[in-house]
Amino acid sequence: MYRAIAKNKRNTVFIILFFLAIIGGLGWLAATIYNDLTIVIVTLVIATAYALFQYFTADKQALSMSGAVEVRSKSDHPRLWRTVENLSITTGTKMPRVFVISDPAPNAFATGRDPEHAVVAATTGLLDIMDDAELEGVMAHELGHVRNYDIRLSMIVFGLVVAVGFISDMLVRMAFFGRNNNGNPVVLIFGLVAMLIAPLVASLVQLAVSRQREYLADATGAMTTRHPDALARALAKLEAYGRPMKRQNSSMAHLWIADPLRPGIVDRLFATHPPIGERIKRLEQMGGSF
Repeated sequence: MYRAIAKNKRNTVFIILFFLAIIGGLGWLAATIYNDLTIVIVTLVIATAYALFQYFTADKQALSMSGAVEVRSKSDHPRLWRTVENLSITTGTKMPRVFVISDPAPNAFATGRDPEHAVVAATTGLLDIMDDAELEGVMAHELGHVRNYDIRLSMIVFGLVVAVGFISDMLVRMAFFGRNNNGNPVVLIFGLVAMLIAPLVASLVQLAVSRQREYLADATGAMTTRHPDALARALAKLEAYGRPMKRQNSSMAHLWIADPLRPGIVDRLFATHPPIGERIKRLEQMGGSF
């Protein structure tokens, strides 16, 4: 697991460089067409500033978008609080802030920029259908995201994906409506490429990262509780009782333990999560090794 955490930190650096290369490439192409090198500087500054903004505020945005309410004392939600507290003690990590979302759709997520600034949230629907062992499995999965630094990776990738989309949109507007393109078809083609290819590639990278981190969080949670069958049962319940969230937002879909948009609404290629059946199969294989 320590190797996986180290790999995740390295991947964070590589992914940031990859996104900066995309953004810099967009800026360079625009600068070449418009003969203005300041475009490269402007695009990189905007992307970097937005990534930093997301790094420090994405957790607050996620909590606000989901309608999460903080559990400030054990008496408010004793079962959830006790579960998170016990898992934090077991793993030797700082207890994250705990939130509850009033929503009948069973789901949970973790976010934050590092384990010292982490939060975990669960819906009332999840608390209603999970027994103690299953709830422990779900929260161990979420704490796995915290311990593996997935929460940091997810926030940075999310911010950079949005930055690529913003810059692409800006360049498209320049290409089609700018005063300096003089009807140049090369400019129009560049605009279409910037609009379609760059955001698509960025989104596919985000989704690929998200799927792999779900598998790792499942494995980390199972190793923590030593009870992978409980997490497998919880995932089966999430699939059986899952429904769209009341407050849906595709930009944070990758944070949840199960796709809040439900399979079939988006094409499988753009799914934020691996198939639950495959996740259960892997957990069952782990269970046989304990």
